[in-house]
Amino acid sequence: MRIPQGVWGLVKEVARHVLRRPVVGLVAVAFVPDGRLLLIRRGDTGQWALPGGTLEWGEQLRTSLPRELEEEAGVKLLEAGALLGVYSDPARDPRFHAVTLVVGAKVSLPSQPPMNPLEVLEIGLFDLSQLPPLSHRMSDMLERALKGEVHWE
Repeated sequence: MRIPQGVWGLVKEVARHVLRRPVVGLVAVAFVPDGRLLLIRRGDTGQWALPGGTLEWGEQLRTSLPRELEEEAGVKLLEAGALLGVYSDPARDPRFHAVTLVVGAKVSLPSQPPMNPLEVLEIGLFDLSQLPPLSHRMSDMLERALKGEVHWE
């Protein structure tokens, strides 16, 4: 059976919209009880980053945050904080176009290793005076968040 050309056109248009959409991500400016900042060292770049990830299909942001923090950093979310920024520059992430929300968080000390050791190589706790450079232009995100500048792009 031959599929009409119009159907192929419709399938291509739907695929273009479904497959060429930005993904939604969420990262946390997360502090442990003693005031140190929680960071993860990424497996793909070897650089440090704010912990977080992309929203799963059917998931709400409120459930994504504790899941990602536990998966990536082995911590429990103690308190979700304010929205600190929304970043959508397509050039920020070389893998795909991401819309990333930055939120504040208070978390427990790490109690387990990352669930995917290929994705996250290491968990680190840093004093604000000794922060490493961050991957994917997250240093800018963190700097604005720490200054209390809610950024939107």
